[in-house]
Amino acid sequence: MTKIYHNPRCSKSRETLQLLQDKGIEPEIILYLDTPPDAKTLQALLKKLGKKPRELMRTKEAEYKAQGLNNPDLSDAELIAAMIATPKLIERPIVVN
Repeated sequence: MTKIYHNPRCSKSRETLQLLQDKGIEPEIILYLDTPPDAKTLQALLKKLGKKPRELMRTKEAEYKAQGLNNPDLSDAELIAAMIATPKLIERPIVVN
């Protein structure tokens, strides 16, 4: 089953959802701002996508710098914890099968 981690207020996320639906794909929609993924889910997504946590973060968000997340010494676990605590930091949309 295709899943989209979606923010309906984001134009790119809305466009991606529409593109999927235009192709006949009705994904499971996960409103990640309302129900943030847990650490295990984020780790699985990162593995599936072949990405490091920082690559899935919105580095231009004010919260990113305010929380000191631009520190290169932070561990993957610390970055994942920040994404869970502040799901706005998660880059969207994320689409996986």
